[in-house]
This record gives sequence, structure tokens and C-alpha cells, in this order.
Amino acid sequence: HPPPVATNKKEQDRLLRNRPDQPQNPKVLRIAIIGAPNAGKSTLSNQLLGRKVFPVSQKVHTTRCKARGVITYEDTQLIILDTPGLTSPFKAKRHKLDEAMLTDPWDSMKHADLVLVLVDVSDKWTRNSLSKEVLRCLSEFPEIPSVLVLNKVDRLKKKFILLELVNELTEGIVNGRQLEASSAFKHNSSSSAKSSLQITQTSPPENRAHEPHCLQEAGRVQEGWSPDNSSDTSSSESRLVTEEGQEPKCCEPRDLKEMKGWPRFQEIFMLAALRGEEVDTLKRYLLMQAKPGPWEFHSEVLTSQSPQEICDNIIREKILEYLPLEVPYGVTQVTEMWEEGPSGELLIVQNLLVPRKSHMTMLIGRGGKVISKIAQEAGQDLMNVFLCDVRLKLKVDVKS
Repeated sequence: HPPPVATNKKEQDRLLRNRPDQPQNPKVLRIAIIGAPNAGKSTLSNQLLGRKVFPVSQKVHTTRCKARGVITYEDTQLIILDTPGLTSPFKAKRHKLDEAMLTDPWDSMKHADLVLVLVDVSDKWTRNSLSKEVLRCLSEFPEIPSVLVLNKVDRLKKKFILLELVNELTEGIVNGRQLEASSAFKHNSSSSAKSSLQITQTSPPENRAHEPHCLQEAGRVQEGWSPDNSSDTSSSESRLVTEEGQEPKCCEPRDLKEMKGWPRFQEIFMLAALRGEEVDTLKRYLLMQAKPGPWEFHSEVLTSQSPQEICDNIIREKILEYLPLEVPYGVTQVTEMWEEGPSGELLIVQNLLVPRKSHMTMLIGRGGKVISKIAQEAGQDLMNVFLCDVRLKLKVDVKS
């Protein structure tokens, strides 16, 4: 079970300053998770950590700064660098984003031992190519091993699309070997027909241990990921075959304008982060990639964030969910009370300052319903983070 976050800033600071309780042969891996805004980076980080410490929202730019999550398992420590979505200066200006939103993902890359590139396969407008910002980031640090993670696969009705995406996002090369996509579709009018996806290689069995994960087990789509049952469902058996005897290709740097995918991925994972499907498979892989080295954090540390930062982020997440369009981005949060109650409960009072009276009306809602729902849901999330009772009171004012 992951440790709770300390409710007291002094206690959290003490834990962060504490010398790590190094095991005999410590191993460590620093992981940067990058991708377009709203690809599910924070959701995946929370699932890997086993506790929600990063804000999650349907709206873009929920994560505003880099923060670290810490997974300690036996002699291994994984440090997750959760970063804002890679964005352009134009979009940053449009959303009134801090300079850090542009620089933080790059800073995280400098400290990473491994990069997870997350792609939302449910977004048909963006899924067929990596964003220019992601490609620029990868090409700037080609020496850092990278892994492609296809997220939200549970939302795909036609699973053979995954084959096309793998081919496009990797430019047909995984772990230095050429992939050859071939599909055999058989019409099946049975209502129970399933779409199965197999990814295999023609390499001999003794080499299987070194093949990309997608070529071993993750390629087979689970039954839970079947398309809607209908009379015209096709059952497909699709394979990605590596050309036998092919020499690993060295990917020469090219003009990014020509590129849609990245031909240097070492592995491919397919998962549904929100539902936790296949997240454990990815976690096991990450633990196996850790190299001998000293831990950075004490085993009781779950995140580098302060308790107040976690609280602010979670409340902000709910505001983003319940307020329309650009309104939430103008809310300023001021914590007026943070203290322990007589029974050990955490008492928090926060004032939400908005630029206009119309925004105040929206945030409070008819009969106070909206603000009450935000306080209730945020309070529940905070209880799960701190593992104690939380009494959260929210007030709303117009900025003077």
C-alpha cells in the first residue's frame, strides 16, 4: 500500500529532507511522462502511484507545473516526473499559461532515464501522429530510451485501428527492427464475434526475451476490449511481423515537418489508465528497467508536492470540471485556514477569488449546489490522499 501524504507542511518537508533509507542494493529509475495536453498523463501517474496526488480533468492544462511522484517497491524506487502537456507558445499565450508550462517538460527530459510518450487513441483528430512538440522533445534527447503508451484503448470499437496506429506512430520500426503489418479479415455474422489482435515476430524463440513488449503479450487485445456486438462485426486476426534477418535500422535525424512518428521506441504498451487496465504490466516493466543507484527519497515519501499544493490542485481540478470554457482559469485560490481539529481531522478553509460577479454566480450555482459539490468531491479526494478525515469549506468572492 502506498504511504499517505503528511497533512502538515513541516512533516512533509522533514520527510523530503530526510536521508533516504537506502536498502543494501538500491535501484532507481527516473521516468518522464510526456504527451499532448489531456492525453491522460496525470491519470496514469496516479494509477502507477496507487493514490491520487495529481489533478485530473477533461479540460486541457490541468497540470500547471512539474511534480514528482515516488513509487518504492522492495529495493527499487521509481520517480515519476509528471509534467504539463507539451504545448506551443501560441497556445500558452491563449490560455494565459506561465512560462513554466513551456519549460517544465523539457527540464524533466534532462533528468529522465526513460521517457513514456502517451497517446490518446480515442481522439481520432490527433491519434495518427505525434504532436510536433513531442517529436521536437524526442529528437532533442534521442539518447534517452523511449516507450510508446497507447492510452484509452477501451474506447476503441474497431481494434484493428491499433495496428494502423502502431505502424504510423513508430514509422514501422520498434526496437530497431522493421515491422511489416498484415491483416486477414474474415466476415463473421455471429453476434459474439470478437476482434483479436496478435503481434508476432519471425525471430527464433530464444530471442523472444529481447522483443518489444507489444510483440510478446500486450499485442493480444483482451476480451474486455471487444467491439460492440452487432450483426456485421468482423473478426480480424492482425499481425505485425518483423522481417526476418533484418539488421536494426539506425534512424537518421530528419526534418520534423516530414515526421509523423518516432522510429526509436523500444517498447509499446496498450492500456486504459482510467480503468487501470494493463497499468500493472507497465509498472512491472518499469521496475525491471531500474538501474543500480542511490534512492532520492525516503520510502515514506509519495510525492514532492506540499500538502497545500495537493489541496489547491484537487480543488482546482473540480472547478475545471464544473465551470464552463475559460472561466476556471481566472480563479485565484487563497487558503485561510489549515489546522488539525480536536479529533485529528484536518480543517481547511479556502477562499476562491473570481474576476467577475457573473463568474461568482456560476461557481456558487443555484442554491449553492455547484460549490457544495466541489467541496464534497475535493474533500473526499483529500481524505484518500491524507488518510484522515477532512473538513473542507469553500468561500467565493470577487477579486477587489
